[in-house]
Amino acid sequence: MNVITRQGTRHDIPSVFELVKELAIYEKALDQIANTPDRMAQDYDDKLYDFFVAEADGKIIGLSLYYFRYSTWKGKRLYMEDIIVTEAMRGNGIGKLLFDATVQAARDTNCTGMMWQVLNWNVSAVGFYRKYGTRFDDEWVNCNLDF
Repeated sequence: MNVITRQGTRHDIPSVFELVKELAIYEKALDQIANTPDRMAQDYDDKLYDFFVAEADGKIIGLSLYYFRYSTWKGKRLYMEDIIVTEAMRGNGIGKLLFDATVQAARDTNCTGMMWQVLNWNVSAVGFYRKYGTRFDDEWVNCNLDF
């Protein structure tokens, strides 16, 4: 199997949205998706986010979606919103390829670091991030205000 990672394009958004739905099903939260492929395309055109995809045999099997945020203490930071590998392809090093590409994007754009969230019950993801020397924060509480 030949897997490549590359910068995503607008053309990839329908396939990317299918991966987003697969993640929502895995996290038992499909009913929480309010986004649409059309909205994702518009937001991509507005440069609100960027992404990498992993492909095997011309089919998108993975995604790392990110955007930039600003910390008054740290400066420019890359925020990785999601890293997704289709269930059938997990365990083949595809997540590592996507994560490494995202880390490199943070470095290439002069970020002072990278941030993301992981569900505490997702033991395999927590273990994956531990290999990178990730600092897990027990102090901050996630806050959301939905409209």
